[in-house]
Amino acid sequence: MSSGDEPPFEHNDRLLDPGNVCFAAHVLTHCRTIARQRASRLSFVGPRREEEEMQIGFNLPISGPLSPPEILTGIAQQGEALAYDYLTLTDHVVLPNLRVPGYPYSESGEFFSEGPARRHEQLTTAAFIAAKTSRIRLVLAVLVVPHRPAVLAAKMLATLDVLSGGRLVVGIGAGWLQAEFDAVVTPPFAERGAVTDEYLRAFRTLWTEEAPRISGRWVEFDGIVFEPKPVQKPHPPIWVGGESGPALRRAARLGDAWYPIGSNNKHLLDTLPRYRAGVDRLRKLTAEAGRDLASVALTYRVKRYGEAVPDKASDGERRLFSGSTADIVGDLRALRALGVRGVDIDFERPDVAASIAEMRRFQEQVISRL
Repeated sequence: MSSGDEPPFEHNDRLLDPGNVCFAAHVLTHCRTIARQRASRLSFVGPRREEEEMQIGFNLPISGPLSPPEILTGIAQQGEALAYDYLTLTDHVVLPNLRVPGYPYSESGEFFSEGPARRHEQLTTAAFIAAKTSRIRLVLAVLVVPHRPAVLAAKMLATLDVLSGGRLVVGIGAGWLQAEFDAVVTPPFAERGAVTDEYLRAFRTLWTEEAPRISGRWVEFDGIVFEPKPVQKPHPPIWVGGESGPALRRAARLGDAWYPIGSNNKHLLDTLPRYRAGVDRLRKLTAEAGRDLASVALTYRVKRYGEAVPDKASDGERRLFSGSTADIVGDLRALRALGVRGVDIDFERPDVAASIAEMRRFQEQVISRL
């Protein structure tokens, strides 16, 4: 981004003018037609049908230099115009005042983006973006469930689904940053897994039952009215993030999809054999939970790709999403053949023009070839 004495998005109107980003009117119309056609036949939940295509999303940077509202709006609207299926929003309330907070998805422990501590609250931002867009789905990537009281969070999520016209996907996780928990969350950090599971059951109860009632260790309510219910029935899809054993068990028992990042250093899923093994574990746990194997869809998150990642992973195999454009197309096709229903990519660059240009390039050179 430009220096601090310049307006945060001085060239906003010029940059976002379709002519200046090489969008002719007929191209935009074509993209939107494709988007409507795909949205009409694709869903995020339920058994996979052979004719379904893979959905592609992108991360909306709600922290750092690309987070001013006019920039956020521009990126979201350009992603929608480019016919991306969904955008994602991350969740941190506060971060510790440390250069290296121990981010588990990079080799260094640092966040990938610049200025990660300067960030908007996730659900407020999702509501703002919902009002600025009309089609693109809003994926929480992920909601740290213990951050917010269960009934309040369920209400906020239901409201988001209603006001967005049923575009919400509730990606969830238990969280990993103890310093943040100590500042934000009432239940202890060590109990975050149990808290997450109980809150999820409370969400479902509130979203689906006319007379919701629950009496648990962390949540208790009875004799309340919870309206309106979410637009999506029985409720917004729940994508369970995480790569560990507990996260896989949570996805198998409670999720509509498994939503891992491939680059977790403790639980790597960064090669095709590693990811296949993860899927096999998920399927085994799903069967043990007494659920139909197809009831838990497969999704995948990509933080870095192409030349930004090494060609070889630590298991000696080629790393997913490394290499050339053709390699990346091949990876997406391979994941689709495994049954993966959605993949989202982080296109964030140092400035908004470069970020949008990369989103456009990826659409033209990669997605168009799937």
